[in-house]
Amino acid sequence: MTAVRLDGREASKAIKAELAERIAALKAKGVTPGIATVLVGADPASQLYVGMKHKQSVAIGMNSIQRELPADATQEQVEALIDELNADPTCHGFIVQLPLPGHLDTDAILERIDPAKDADGLHPTNLGKLVLNVNAPITSPLPCTPRGVIELLLRNDYDLKGKHVVVVGRGVTIGRSIGLLLTRREINATVTLTHTGTVDLPKYLKQADVIVASAGVKHLVKAADVKPGAAVLDVGVTRETDPETGKAKVYGDVEPAVADVAGYLSPNPGGVGPMTVALLMTNVVEAAERTVQD
Repeated sequence: MTAVRLDGREASKAIKAELAERIAALKAKGVTPGIATVLVGADPASQLYVGMKHKQSVAIGMNSIQRELPADATQEQVEALIDELNADPTCHGFIVQLPLPGHLDTDAILERIDPAKDADGLHPTNLGKLVLNVNAPITSPLPCTPRGVIELLLRNDYDLKGKHVVVVGRGVTIGRSIGLLLTRREINATVTLTHTGTVDLPKYLKQADVIVASAGVKHLVKAADVKPGAAVLDVGVTRETDPETGKAKVYGDVEPAVADVAGYLSPNPGGVGPMTVALLMTNVVEAAERTVQD
């Protein structure tokens, strides 16, 4: 058995095509969705990532706003820039690219973002709203990567209702937030949260209909631990230097042999990563649509 590939690149293309239509409709009403990024310092990986986000945003008709500060920027300077974007009516959503330089208070900066403009969907106010909302429609930004995981499954006609999802990893970006979405009644999955400190992790993995591997530990999920036919989404990232080439190589949390056991497999790279960017843009477009409705 070879797993069905959950192709995040193809699914993200479909999402962006849908967003382009929604953006055109907003422009007809005089509103151009504006997405902004705040980059502090000149980390090459962060610059590449931010540049990719802006290129994709412009391609579907969004207004792209790039703001940069030097690596030695003060807390006050960064917070002043956050305040400026909060007050800018042409900016409907933005992110602060992480990691920030060590001398800055990351939590204080992220919490200063206007929750309505939280493109990542990880502001404490928005996570709190998600905790409190099991049934009603959600009118606040949602965590991008968890939403991308779910959207990737749904767009491949995978029904999550009643499924047992085992999440590996307890980070805020995915592990701590994805259960809030999966257990909403419209999805109706059952979630077990595990992590690197879980005793006998394979026991839980073998019970799973769906595995979301996001611990950031190379090949943590083994083929022997996966129930035949399960859906496995590889979200974790480990970077190691290739001793032969000297270049950094990316590994996921799922060993390659899982492809011979799983029914569905989202690879890394090429799986959830492109979905995260697409759902980031979705959050901003939805924020712009809410301004028109208001």
